[in-house]
Amino acid sequence: MENFDIGIIGGGPAGFTSAMYYAKQGKTVVLFEGAEVGGTCLNRGCIPTKAFLHIADLYSELQGADKIGINFENLSLDFEKAKEYKTSVVSKLRKGLELSLKNLGVNVVNSYAEMLSENKIKSNDTEYTCGKIIIATGSKPREIKGLEYDHKFILSSDDILELDKLPKDILIVGSGAIGIEWARILSSFGVEVSVVELAENLCPLADWEVSKRIERQFKMKKIKTYLSTSVEKVDGKKVILSNGEELNPECVLVAVGRGIVKPEKTYNADIIGDASAEIMLAHYAVSQAKELALDIPFNKKTVPSVIYGNPEIAWIGEVSKSKEDDEKYDKSMLLISALGKAHCDNSTDGFIKILAKDGKIKGASIISKEASALIQQIAIAIDNNISVNELKKSCFAHPTYSEGIMETIMSL
Repeated sequence: MENFDIGIIGGGPAGFTSAMYYAKQGKTVVLFEGAEVGGTCLNRGCIPTKAFLHIADLYSELQGADKIGINFENLSLDFEKAKEYKTSVVSKLRKGLELSLKNLGVNVVNSYAEMLSENKIKSNDTEYTCGKIIIATGSKPREIKGLEYDHKFILSSDDILELDKLPKDILIVGSGAIGIEWARILSSFGVEVSVVELAENLCPLADWEVSKRIERQFKMKKIKTYLSTSVEKVDGKKVILSNGEELNPECVLVAVGRGIVKPEKTYNADIIGDASAEIMLAHYAVSQAKELALDIPFNKKTVPSVIYGNPEIAWIGEVSKSKEDDEKYDKSMLLISALGKAHCDNSTDGFIKILAKDGKIKGASIISKEASALIQQIAIAIDNNISVNELKKSCFAHPTYSEGIMETIMSL
């Protein structure tokens, strides 16, 4: 029997962040992880996908570099080396995380664990008594009837990271963050991409004008989209859509969200991260850990959503779903092409849209290079109840994308 102040089941962002915060307080912490420390985000999600996106964006940019005076001969993609780069990034970050946990004195047990009672955990035939137990067991790719994963033809977001070679063509089912990012990656790599979305618009959780802009971008990239459509049936390698059309892709990526992984018995433990069945985002999980360990609450209504690639897509707070919804707000919109920095970077596609009421920002949607950073300015303003007029007093550097925020609020 071993004794600890804190026992944590699951080593993803929620779990390892909690472990670090508690260890810094002088608590004794044991962290159980049956796979790799870092969870889905580091090993099979956020990080490896963004590594591939970096390669895809750079490859696309270099293909048009002659327009700005840079010439290449025989530019090509070595997918095997691209995979090696992705793997090296993940490995480097995981080793760094493991070292940080070790230096903080966190006892990491690399095996699966189960709760025996409110204060007991069992793993590898060893029992651990813990003053407090946290469950952070995460999530897994959601499976839907008729599109069950065979990991060869019908792929999950885990499978797509381990492809040995690029397919000639692919059908992506779903247009959330995973679907859009992989459509961008594979299209940039020269794969013929089709996307099936059950909703009326791509990226249905976003503002309607964001959805329309993504649809336009996909059209320009020759990514075929099927809206208000589902997969009716899979017959061998033939995919029959609800509109009657038949497709014969080399493989299918199912990107319809994630399902929670939670033990049957939780004995009133604190449940955080994806397993809490709230917002399944790594930064949400980290904020939950911060709130639990440090008693620092956060605004769950202003959790930023980001879709990566070129240009980035981000939104926060309230979004409108139609022109009619826009009328409920004071709306200001700025095209990214109005910014000098965007022209210098040859990245002029996108806009900043801010919705306000009674002199306060209620939400914002941004399509732009650096959108993931720009959206945090809006988060700080909303979370701290800063009025539009107060924001107007700030001096924004030039030339930057940030001054686009200034120009947009100046019209409110």
